[in-house]
Amino acid sequence: MRLWSIHPSYLDSKGLVALWRETLLAQNVLLGKTKGYKNHPQLNRFKNLEDPINAISCYLHYIVDEADSREYNFNRNKIVKNGNCHQIEVTEGQITYEFKHLLIKLKDRDPSRYDKLKNQKKIEIHPLFVRIEGNIEEWEIIY
Repeated sequence: MRLWSIHPSYLDSKGLVALWRETLLAQNVLLGKTKGYKNHPQLNRFKNLEDPINAISCYLHYIVDEADSREYNFNRNKIVKNGNCHQIEVTEGQITYEFKHLLIKLKDRDPSRYDKLKNQKKIEIHPLFVRIEGNIEEWEIIY
């Protein structure tokens, strides 16, 4: 499971679809509707919030917005809440790590997208997050 901190516009089609599916799974985990993935590190930043269900719902809304911009058909009705979104902090180190991780995936999976992004200097982040100083997050599994 990868709940990207970087902006979903960087993801190729496979990556965006995977993000949608994985975040729906995360939503089900937070709702207590699944037995697996309960302790997945990617969920920690959501679990530790006052309203994790609202936070994951906000995260999903931004994914659907990106899908809409690409004329994909993601079902918004699968998102359980529609509340006010409060930004979550993400460290600069985490953003950099994730972007490099994505580039590795894109190099094989979508070389043209890789070529467009490989020299990117300013990395945009998912709109739910706010950038802060710091290293890779403690919950990250480093490959």
